Amino acid sequence: MKLPLHIVAALGALALAPQAALAQNQPMPHLEWSLYALLIFAVCVVIGVYFMKMLDRKRATLATVGADKASPVVSVGLDTSVADCVRDMNSKRVGAMIVMDGERLAGIFTERDALSKVLGEGRDSTKTKVSEVMTPDPLCVSPSTSVEEAMGIITNRRFRHLPVVENGRVVAMISSGDLTRWLVEDQVKDVREIVELTTAGKNRA
Repeated sequence: MKLPLHIVAALGALALAPQAALAQNQPMPHLEWSLYALLIFAVCVVIGVYFMKMLDRKRATLATVGADKASPVVSVGLDTSVADCVRDMNSKRVGAMIVMDGERLAGIFTERDALSKVLGEGRDSTKTKVSEVMTPDPLCVSPSTSVEEAMGIITNRRFRHLPVVENGRVVAMISSGDLTRWLVEDQVKDVREIVELTTAGKNRA
């Protein structure tokens, strides 16, 4: 992460002030204060950078998130049994499956459906079709939908997965986990770099 030059300069000045005082044989009554000021300033920088980047990421569109960050799009037909569908979900390590009626998006079948509508109701998974227990005509979003809007839908509607549709075709499946991971991506690295910079300045002092 590239810190603005004025921030780097300020951090450097705070870190080198005690060292300059030592070189000039001047008393350092404010040495402890300088170190505390450096740490407080660094914390403020961390918080500011974090929230600014988070705001930018929330405003980004789902197209920006990219297919590599979204869950893979996998689908089954209306007549697929729940047992086969769940087996396919497990093998592909996905939490939801698109249900297609030919070229048309007919519904979505999720882990929650398997638990509540099949296992919870005592249905035979080998004889129950996904079309009987899926969520029909699911709410979809477009690639131009912002990450913030998608998170709002997931939170308010209590969804875990959102099909992303463009020109009638499912191009991605976005989950709450996908969005959360994308929002915090690189944040840990940014914080670590600032902490290392602060520590280096403190050690020089």
